Amino acid sequence: MTPEKRSTAVYIAKVASGVLACYLIARLVPRVDYIWALISVVLVLSPEGKDARELAVMRIKGNIVGCLVGVLFLFAEIANPVHIIAGAAVALFICHRLKILEAARSTLAALVITLMHTQAINPWEAGLTRVAAVIAGCIVALGVTYLFHSLFRLSYGDETENKSAKAAGG
Repeated sequence: MTPEKRSTAVYIAKVASGVLACYLIARLVPRVDYIWALISVVLVLSPEGKDARELAVMRIKGNIVGCLVGVLFLFAEIANPVHIIAGAAVALFICHRLKILEAARSTLAALVITLMHTQAINPWEAGLTRVAAVIAGCIVALGVTYLFHSLFRLSYGDETENKSAKAAGG
């Protein structure tokens, strides 16, 4: 199997595992919003093999920044869409200061997830429920990443390069 096909197959298996884990968590803990946990899993999981664990941790940091900023902006009670724009500016500034701009997309998604609510429900309850869902999704994604890349000792690129070097006598 080529490295690209193997990488794609592993990524599909990681996503499927993340979806199933989120589904089980949502069934066991009804307060965890399945949709928002799934979005977090998809944002954190990475198809890349070499840096999958580091990317997962980086994206989790971004999700945490986005959630925290989102909760702070819920306190401010600023009108929509101004709270999203202001929250994005603050969250991206924090990412810049923490040197995690690679996680900016995850940060902004977590911010929006936290700030979005319908008028029919209490915004605090919705925000905190979504923070819990984002954190649950991050934990699932980190667990799936470590399972696939540690337990199964998956590696990409290096494995192929090492075999090529040995075959060439190097």
